[in-house]
Amino acid sequence: QAQVVESGGDSVQAGGSLRLSCQVSTYTYTNNKCGAWFRQVPGKEREGVAAIWTDGGSTYYADYAKGRFTIERDNTKNVVYLQLSGLKPEDTAKYFCAAGPFRGYCYTVRNEYYYWGQGTQVTVSS
Repeated sequence: QAQVVESGGDSVQAGGSLRLSCQVSTYTYTNNKCGAWFRQVPGKEREGVAAIWTDGGSTYYADYAKGRFTIERDNTKNVVYLQLSGLKPEDTAKYFCAAGPFRGYCYTVRNEYYYWGQGTQVTVSS
């Protein structure tokens, strides 16, 4: 059984919005208090988008995501969301969700996340 499963990716026009969902298994969600989104395009490094401390709700965003993307969580459903707004063609990527332990902070440091989903594709056309 997959521990982290993303959904919500789609093809949209520039300026559009999408809401990505990340369903995490109960055990993984309970024992890993950081949830994060990353994205990757072929041939490039996977980059962090946003992270959230699922207990306290504090968030962290990459500079390019501030003001356009919002990370949220629903602890009753073990879900971490990423609301994408004002999408641009350069946001086209496969978006991955990850869960990891709380270290006093939740940032998008890739090797601090141990549980990863398979990704969901977001394509933005101009």
